[in-house]
Amino acid sequence: MTRGTTGANRLRRVDRWLLARHGAALRRAAGPLVVDLGFGASPTTTLELAARVSAVVPDVEVVGVEVDASRVADARRLAADRAGRGAGVVAGDGAGVRFVTGGFDLAGARGTSGARPSVVRAANVLRQYGEGEVLGAWATMAAACAPGAVLVDATCDEVGRRAAWVEVRVGDDLGATPVSLTLSLRLAGLQRPSEVAPRLPKALIHRNVPGEGVHALLVSLDAAWERAAATGSFGVRQRWVATCRAVAAAGWPLVGGQGRWRLGEVSVAWDAVAPSSPGSRTSAHQDP
Repeated sequence: MTRGTTGANRLRRVDRWLLARHGAALRRAAGPLVVDLGFGASPTTTLELAARVSAVVPDVEVVGVEVDASRVADARRLAADRAGRGAGVVAGDGAGVRFVTGGFDLAGARGTSGARPSVVRAANVLRQYGEGEVLGAWATMAAACAPGAVLVDATCDEVGRRAAWVEVRVGDDLGATPVSLTLSLRLAGLQRPSEVAPRLPKALIHRNVPGEGVHALLVSLDAAWERAAATGSFGVRQRWVATCRAVAAAGWPLVGGQGRWRLGEVSVAWDAVAPSSPGSRTSAHQDP
């Protein structure tokens, strides 16, 4: 069980990216199901996710999953109370937000039609596990999902101003393959991009050392940020765009373009930052 701390809008950066990148696929899905794994002591971020996704995908179902049954019971009571007061916790066409007890196996997280999850957001969950447990957790989640589903393994600070996440794709064989790392920063007041380092996902947080790809990425971002200081006279967004442009020119395989950069994001292909130690893998598989 996680500490369960959360706060309003803490995961806004993750949700914004998720809808921009996968909203269209969710709209095309038959019986789209989104799962929020490990919502914590309060269902606040699950309800926010439901409101955001249902605005784009009207027929979506959202399920919050927690390993602690008492938290699930509290979430159900709060959601029912807010719905009764018309507080806007209903997703889609009255499908509602459901809360179930479960873990990485996503027990009980099925749509009303039996559909498997299309998207799983696991935010600030794996950070308390060992690095060696990450691939197994990804594989377990993937085995419960629909082929082509997306897992988002995210970590952020307490107020959501520094965030990072790994996008993991579920293949037809239900294997879990990481495809990208995204860093998302509040640009106002940013001293250097590497301030996000303490918020790296568990798969990478211990790899911020010389010789590892994620360390090299942060060093490159910091150097480009310093060189782009003069651009800051046109605004901090322009400085960040110049930073990302310079990093891309240096050969980093960035995913997405200037529209995302202007939001304080930068995404890079997983192969460029994947752990390099002997025996490390970038794919996990578990039979369903």
